[in-house]
Amino acid sequence: MKTIERILFPVDLTESSERLVPNVLTMAEKFNATVHVVFVVRIFQYFTDIYVAPPSISIFENELVEGARKKMDEFLTKHFNHLPNTQGEVLLGDPSDVIINYVQEKDIDMIVMGTHGRKGLDRVLFGSVAERVIKTARIPVLVVNPYHEKNA
Repeated sequence: MKTIERILFPVDLTESSERLVPNVLTMAEKFNATVHVVFVVRIFQYFTDIYVAPPSISIFENELVEGARKKMDEFLTKHFNHLPNTQGEVLLGDPSDVIINYVQEKDIDMIVMGTHGRKGLDRVLFGSVAERVIKTARIPVLVVNPYHEKNA
């Protein structure tokens, strides 16, 4: 097995992500690995086809990114302050595509992510990020249900 030096932890910055932190910390400590925490802001470019002005969409996306950066800083301070090499980023794009690209660009060795996410119509429209990452990733993916009794 390849050495695990870099772990990617994609987050949605909700309680679900917080419930996964102990799993990420366990893996990081076991392998003495650097943790990369990533939040992906979904781009809304497809709304330009329904007569929403592109500047309005850009302004909204910028506000989402700025809000996410503040939330990311809080999340990192609260959960990863004792791991000084932890890196946090807020990126724009399709979550599963961004995650897979990030893995390649940063030479990530393992992904730890939740099974949580969209349900119902949202899942039909946007799909399951975890499912797409599992099917596409060429590295180990540890998928954890944040609402399993042991984590609750």
